[in-house]
Amino acid sequence: MPASSSQGRDSVTALIERLIRHRLSVAVAESLTGGLVMTALTSVPGASAVVRGGVVAYATAVKRDVLGVDAKLLDERGAVDADVAREMARGVRELIGADFGVATTGVAGPDGQDGKAPGVVFVAVDTPFNNWYRELLLDGDRDAIRTRAAVAALELLTEVLGAIGRD
Repeated sequence: MPASSSQGRDSVTALIERLIRHRLSVAVAESLTGGLVMTALTSVPGASAVVRGGVVAYATAVKRDVLGVDAKLLDERGAVDADVAREMARGVRELIGADFGVATTGVAGPDGQDGKAPGVVFVAVDTPFNNWYRELLLDGDRDAIRTRAAVAALELLTEVLGAIGRD
């Protein structure tokens, strides 16, 4: 879904158009994807109407200090965890004042992190009413894992929009 292919561009464009049509905004918190989700969203003309901003929280301290991820959770489970992704999504949504918060955290490799192997990824979407997440086990090299994680985050946002009746 990142805008590297025509199908990906079309999917991101459709997502942005849906957000515009429903006057919904989005904010993004990224770790392993390092800005790929935001790059995909902002590649669409008109995205400024709905994309509020984002935080690249590559360091664990940024997840804690900027996004408000619970320090005890980070100490006990590490930064690569479903609940961390969920808290990142909530934190960025609240920090930036958006309708949706989207988050990515995981291990792109080549080495593991926090006891997790390369390819373990969590993506999450938060709204004021609910929070969704997905755990992924991706294979491939570092670039492939990062790209596929960004795609998964955007796909989850698209699914959430459908689930809440925003088609």
